[in-house]
Amino acid sequence: MQVQRYFGVLESSASVLEIFKDISLAGASFPLTSFITRAGYKKSMLIALGIMAIACFLIPFIKTFLAIKILFAATGACFGLMKISILGTIGIITNNEKSHLSMMNFIESFFMVGILTGYFIFSSYINDASPGSATWFNAYYLLGSLCVAAFLFLLFLPMDGQGIIKDENSYSKSKFSVMLKLLFVPLVMTFIASVFLYTLIEQSIMCWLPTFNNKQMAIPSSMSVMVTGILALSIAAGRLVAGFLLKQMDWFRLLLFCLTAIFLLVIITLPFVAQSERAITSWEQIPAVAYIFPLIGFFMAPVYPVINSIILSSLPKSRHAMMAGLIIIFSSLGGMSGSVVTGLIFQLYSGKAAFYFSLLPAVMLVLMLYRFKKNRDSYNVGRKYKVAALAIT
Repeated sequence: MQVQRYFGVLESSASVLEIFKDISLAGASFPLTSFITRAGYKKSMLIALGIMAIACFLIPFIKTFLAIKILFAATGACFGLMKISILGTIGIITNNEKSHLSMMNFIESFFMVGILTGYFIFSSYINDASPGSATWFNAYYLLGSLCVAAFLFLLFLPMDGQGIIKDENSYSKSKFSVMLKLLFVPLVMTFIASVFLYTLIEQSIMCWLPTFNNKQMAIPSSMSVMVTGILALSIAAGRLVAGFLLKQMDWFRLLLFCLTAIFLLVIITLPFVAQSERAITSWEQIPAVAYIFPLIGFFMAPVYPVINSIILSSLPKSRHAMMAGLIIIFSSLGGMSGSVVTGLIFQLYSGKAAFYFSLLPAVMLVLMLYRFKKNRDSYNVGRKYKVAALAIT
């Protein structure tokens, strides 16, 4: 939204930023996986935080659209370093599927707290009265400082994951072939399709909700960003609640309920969205639907961490870094597709039409998760028979 206001670009041009982030994320995933398994999880995370700190401190001095594109590309690569390392670390510190599911939801919920904080940081630096104001660039000084603080905290944090790293190094000569072989496992194939569809839905809403609030309901820019914070808060709350629920109930039933709720929330709320006839100047004037629609995040919340946890806990720990690489590749492709397609529909038709589009991948995701569950059950049965046969031999 701020790029559109400051540089005066169209929605389709602004959506290119997501391409820069996700292409660098997807393209770097395989070399990053190879690097992480040699360097270790801690060192990889330190490098990512260091690069991001430098990038954030430089951006306020280079206020160009190209510089923002480069920042997004750097963010994608560094996000890959962090995510692969964290997913690998979760595999080390948990010892069964239930604890893996719970830990994954806790980590992902805290990730959303970070996104929520980002919304409030940027909204406080936005000048509603002047679209050409550069004050929003000052937010990057604070973000850079947070990266430095995280770097120092992690530097002195003891981490022991070298046993897993060494085990993975035994595959160093055939890492690419290992990743390709994983792609042809039916369980992995249905997972990849599921994670692609989910991130397509999530990013299409998360990236464009501030613009939707601003252009569709005439909510001022800073308030649009803060209202969008409800989405991040809902996702964080949803993942915390899911972490407890998953200890008591079947993961597939929970996700089926959540996707049904998403479908109903879109159908019920969007018809009430209308172009405001007067300029909104206070929180009381913001229509109720602007507060209700972001609650979709509560039901979106469990899907991503649950399917990630299921696939990782189904595979040997020595394959977790490789699987994490695939997760990042197809997550980024889904997110990029969602952002670009939504941006085009937004520009050609309307914000409401763009968000109605999310219903199609939501229905497809339900069907794919059903196949994912079937393949996962078959995979586990096959693995038990294999272990039994080896024991007899």
